[in-house]
Amino acid sequence: MKSRLQEKYWTEVASQLKAKLGYNNIMQLPKLEKIVISIGLGEATQEPKALEAAEKSLATISGQRPVTTRAKKSISAFKLRAGMPIGMMVTLRGKRMYDFFDKLVNVVLPRFRDFRGVSRDSFDGRGNYSLGIKEQIVFPEIEYDKVDKIRGLEVTIVTTAKNDDEARDLLELMGMPFRRT
Repeated sequence: MKSRLQEKYWTEVASQLKAKLGYNNIMQLPKLEKIVISIGLGEATQEPKALEAAEKSLATISGQRPVTTRAKKSISAFKLRAGMPIGMMVTLRGKRMYDFFDKLVNVVLPRFRDFRGVSRDSFDGRGNYSLGIKEQIVFPEIEYDKVDKIRGLEVTIVTTAKNDDEARDLLELMGMPFRRT
């Protein structure tokens, strides 16, 4: 069964992109490839319980069990050794990715105070978009009373677009509320 947003892509967005970008084949059109959600936990070196709390909230947000990311190098100034856990990440693909994107655009982003849209400048040059969220409590699944500490998270939307302009067109047609300039 397809997601509501996936259905929208094939019925509406694909034809609009084809006309706008001038492609003949639908296989050339940019698509969402994956969404990576990550939380950096610098305090995990002193407080191991932070990992468990972050894992629980990230699993609740994404519907998938997160993977622990570990330090690649030792940095004595941060009391960090190579191999120590310093974060969590989840990679969403397929139906879960479309469902998360739908929830992000239609539920989470409008819940921000004084929300006027997301930045148009957060593309990386290869058609991928990154978005920082300061509090995990904007997600409706997170119960405010059970949160031990407010943590931010990073959402990276990876597309198959060749450049930032194609990716911006794709995300705009998919419903991403970009700030008006």
